[in-house]
Amino acid sequence: MTTTTGAVFLDRDGTLIEDRGYLGEIGQVAFYPWSVDVVRVLNRAGVRVVLVTNQAGVARGYFKEEAVHAVHRHIDAVLSAGGARIDAYYYCPHHPAGTVTAYAERCTCRKPGPGLVERAARELGIDPRRSFVVGDKWVDVGLARAVGARAVLVRTGYGRGEEANPQPGLAADLVADNLAEAAGWILERLA
Repeated sequence: MTTTTGAVFLDRDGTLIEDRGYLGEIGQVAFYPWSVDVVRVLNRAGVRVVLVTNQAGVARGYFKEEAVHAVHRHIDAVLSAGGARIDAYYYCPHHPAGTVTAYAERCTCRKPGPGLVERAARELGIDPRRSFVVGDKWVDVGLARAVGARAVLVRTGYGRGEEANPQPGLAADLVADNLAEAAGWILERLA
């Protein structure tokens, strides 16, 4: 597949939806008030929106992979009702300190590793160097740096705390109050 287009890679918990800890049930999903509108605006601008998320709750035995899929189907339904869509979902179920043997490993798909974006690039024809990573943690900024994308740290979720504790050698291209502000900045750079 030819890689000619960029994308917006969104973190899930703390960026698109509120961070409720290890989220294994759809009843725990709470959207920020701007999230559906922002995704719809990105869709209408012709920007691919790809969700990339670490889901260590699988490796820790808090929930099974089917719970991750159920949450993503619920997110899809809410977005669809608002005329918006995520183009693809990618998640990492691994953690080196996991208690479920099949998932207790170091991997390249766990952010800030590049595996999720590399897989999306192969499967969807995305050029990571023409893309943006938006998230509320330094691992999201690290992911952007690992794949050559631009990085936006949002202050929602863990973002304010992360901003207060800068990581040596790691800086975001933008620190935004929320996903709406991040999307405005991204769209200006695509114009």
